Amino acid sequence: MSVFDTVKENVIARHVFEYYGIMVNRYGMCCCPFHSDKHPSMKVDTRYYCFGCGEKGDAVDFVSKYFGLGLKDAAIKICDDFHLSYDESYHAPEKKVTHEKSLLLKFEESEKYVFRVLSDYLHLLKRWKTEYAPKDESCEWHPYFCEALKETDHVEYMLDILLTGDISDRAFLIADYGRKVIEIDRRLKQFRSRNEEKSI
Repeated sequence: MSVFDTVKENVIARHVFEYYGIMVNRYGMCCCPFHSDKHPSMKVDTRYYCFGCGEKGDAVDFVSKYFGLGLKDAAIKICDDFHLSYDESYHAPEKKVTHEKSLLLKFEESEKYVFRVLSDYLHLLKRWKTEYAPKDESCEWHPYFCEALKETDHVEYMLDILLTGDISDRAFLIADYGRKVIEIDRRLKQFRSRNEEKSI
């Protein structure tokens, strides 16, 4: 068995994350070690995927990038650290490289976009809930404050699905809510543009 097959059969991404000191919470989330991450945005299980910077891969990919090693050296390091034996004389046949995007890659790109837009929207809603809160009972409620009350829980629920739901739930959310997310993104850009004009 090759060094890569040995790792694949015995070790998953979560094993190496925890072995090399990266804490993964009970939801399978951790702070991404590849960018400045204040809140857990990386999902780790058999493979890993960061909703913040887009880094993804398996155990070998992680060790390769984390320690600055080639893929084979990374696989050997895992085998050595986890005391796994492999056939050193095995040579795998070369694989043809395809440049076409797989359906999985397209899904991951859509998922990352939806997560980013909903995260930005949630931060804005929380800001509106504070900034536009009525000063007293006689004040008329600002539309932004009303929107924050109406949408905050719903957006948090959708983000929870993207973080912890299975792939069918996440795919359904993206398909069902995709157009709405594009509209939210357009509004966010307009809102930022108006704020930038005011600050000039």
